[in-house]
Amino acid sequence: MSTTGSQRPAQVSAARRRTVVDALRRGAVPESGLDLLATGLDRFEAALEAELDAVASGGSVFKAVRGEYGSGKTFFTRWLGERAKRRNFAVAEIQISENETPLHKLETVYRRLTERLTTSSFPPSALRPVADAWFYALEEDALAAGATEEELPDEVEKLLVARLAEVSRHAPSFATALRGYRAALADDDEATASAVLAWLGGQPHVAAAARRSAGVRGDLDHFGALGFLQGLLTVLRDSGHTGLFVVLDEVETLQRVRSDARDKALNALRQLIDEVHSGRFPGLYLVITGTPAFYDGRQGVQRLAPLAQRLATDFTTDPRFDNPRAVQIRLPGFTQESLVGLGVTIRDLYADAATSPERVRTVVDDAYVADLARAVGGALGGKVGVAPRLFLKKLVGDVLDRVDQFDDFDPRQHYKLTVASSELTDVESNLAATVVSGTASADDIDLEL
Repeated sequence: MSTTGSQRPAQVSAARRRTVVDALRRGAVPESGLDLLATGLDRFEAALEAELDAVASGGSVFKAVRGEYGSGKTFFTRWLGERAKRRNFAVAEIQISENETPLHKLETVYRRLTERLTTSSFPPSALRPVADAWFYALEEDALAAGATEEELPDEVEKLLVARLAEVSRHAPSFATALRGYRAALADDDEATASAVLAWLGGQPHVAAAARRSAGVRGDLDHFGALGFLQGLLTVLRDSGHTGLFVVLDEVETLQRVRSDARDKALNALRQLIDEVHSGRFPGLYLVITGTPAFYDGRQGVQRLAPLAQRLATDFTTDPRFDNPRAVQIRLPGFTQESLVGLGVTIRDLYADAATSPERVRTVVDDAYVADLARAVGGALGGKVGVAPRLFLKKLVGDVLDRVDQFDDFDPRQHYKLTVASSELTDVESNLAATVVSGTASADDIDLEL
């Protein structure tokens, strides 16, 4: 992610500023307010806005984001998710992992999606508000068509059948569960309604009595998950949402799983891409993120030729001429200059709410921000591309907070950069080890076998 110059809004609310600064202090990517930090992303905006427009009009898009660790993949997808949410998309970010969310089990991926589902009005999980809004919309449509109060239940049922006709061809139990949920609400049976909705969200081990009451059986499986996703998209659209923006983050973890599970996961990814491109999921914008090694290495995408063909993108040209409309886009990562530019942006954002804004800008001037960026990069073997997280954590928590609270604190005199192993990620630890030893050896690299 390139960051040169700042285009922050002139007025920033205290809550948004606090959300961003608190996350950076913890060494995390903020959940919101990313437009305050997003500079240098102009090259992607036109193409991505056009794709969001296409999805809002009933299309579907698949996008693969590639970048080394620290290049800003999570930041980029959350920034794009914020833009989608402002267009009234529902959004879900899912971390792919071998134990918690294996990609080859789409029923688990769907369950995580419903757990992480959020809208501009509701935090995760927004599944129940979305379902309630859908039934309300059906009632409004039935009344607008002339239905009386006595006819309303039957007319809503007719609309439910009509709206979910296509979904019911692949997953009839989706509509059945919605009927069961509505019936439980009508009977003031909150326990059954919650249980049925949990089953609809892909949760396993729902009480048998609740499932019998709703007329559904068993748990959701791999193939049923695709039908349920199709149903969720229909419900979102009819309840007033523009579409669904889904991120499958850290897909490169597939390289570390057993070969049989890896092959199943890669094939599941290929199946998802084909379903998106076939038009089965109108209103879906699906994004995956991964490292270049995942897309280009033999333990990743290249292991499955049909998947490699679908994701093939030419990156042999100058990065300046990368095509943002391509199925796969590249985040070039940070340089020393862009890292300093981001630091200055954060410094100014922080200073706006500081006790003494001018003191913060004077003591932590551009030259000091540049010195700190070089020092953090040096502590990580000169790898500026992996330094942003740690750099911003140190800048906010170790420097800016102290300057703001202590009138006599001068970071040039009173602060020396320290990097403890406990605050480093695995990648950062491996790079820091090369500084201590002067070279990297096989013993420095942690492998998950």
